[in-house]
Amino acid sequence: MSRFTTMLATLTAAATLIAADAQACTRVVYHGPGGRNITGRNMDFKDPMVSNFWVFPRGMKRNGAAGPRSVKWTSKYGSLAVSGYDISTVDGMNEAGLNASLLWLTSTGFPKDDKTTPRMSLAIWAQFYLDQFATVSEAVEYTRAHPMQIVSGEVPGRPGSLAPLHLTLSDASGDSAVLEWIGGKLNIHHNRAYQVVTNDPPFDDQLALQKYWSAVDPLKFLPGSGRSEDRFVRAGFYINAVTQSDDPRIAAAAVFSVIRNASAPYGVSLPEAPNLSTTRWRVVADQKSKVFFGESATSPNIFWVDVKKLDFSEGAQVRKLDLGVDMARILSGEVSSQFVPEKPFAFMAAE
Repeated sequence: MSRFTTMLATLTAAATLIAADAQACTRVVYHGPGGRNITGRNMDFKDPMVSNFWVFPRGMKRNGAAGPRSVKWTSKYGSLAVSGYDISTVDGMNEAGLNASLLWLTSTGFPKDDKTTPRMSLAIWAQFYLDQFATVSEAVEYTRAHPMQIVSGEVPGRPGSLAPLHLTLSDASGDSAVLEWIGGKLNIHHNRAYQVVTNDPPFDDQLALQKYWSAVDPLKFLPGSGRSEDRFVRAGFYINAVTQSDDPRIAAAAVFSVIRNASAPYGVSLPEAPNLSTTRWRVVADQKSKVFFGESATSPNIFWVDVKKLDFSEGAQVRKLDLGVDMARILSGEVSSQFVPEKPFAFMAAE
């Protein structure tokens, strides 16, 4: 069997595993000069999504919201979190520059309860890392040494449908990790070279795609569909082909240009292409300057938060920037002064 035929068979098999309600996202890490490391992501989802920005200070008492064996901790770092339906943290950056992003992975298989291992709701999984760690290496080392079980919950508006997600981490040094539950086992992929993550297939197979496409001249041909595999290849080329600059404005623009290229047009959600869903919003985290950008697919403007202006001191108020459905509130420029005090949302419990 030829190399091309083998790869085609692999891609076809992967495609058959995509479930009818699969969603899509793309996450990239830009390694610019002068330590200008920036993480950007699209939130692609079939349904409209309420997503707001939240300021969580240090010293917050947390638990894993997964029953009597829930992991417990106190936040070491303040964070700017992006909520999903105000029941989960789906993205964000902490004051040390650690970024955490949740993306859809249909192949996810969370572990069965062994009645022993500490547990955590999927809804708070990303927030746990934002609360506790400054670097990817610290996060990975802790995770390997302290086993826990992640418990999924229902997708809002879809009774009985459990969310299958994987987690990506990046930090101010440009380091990166991907955490996936496959067949009940946690797979951790940790390497600074892992700049791009999409959805299915699992990350091992995405790396195989990267190896295959490395033999093709990207200036002559790049796959152009919205499929997860094609977005992975395109973003992997463009994130290092765009302007490399330590100018924060130019660098952020470069990252936005890459994730826009990997976006799905607004309103696209095709039954025959279930892993292609509308891009609802985009966020870009400048992990050097500690600036967090937001862009709604329905708004003409980019807005941003200078994270250095936020009060993360222990005992400070939790604050919220109300953005509404698909971040549709029209904002422009630096908006740290527009957060208002708010009671923290309750993370969705999982049993």
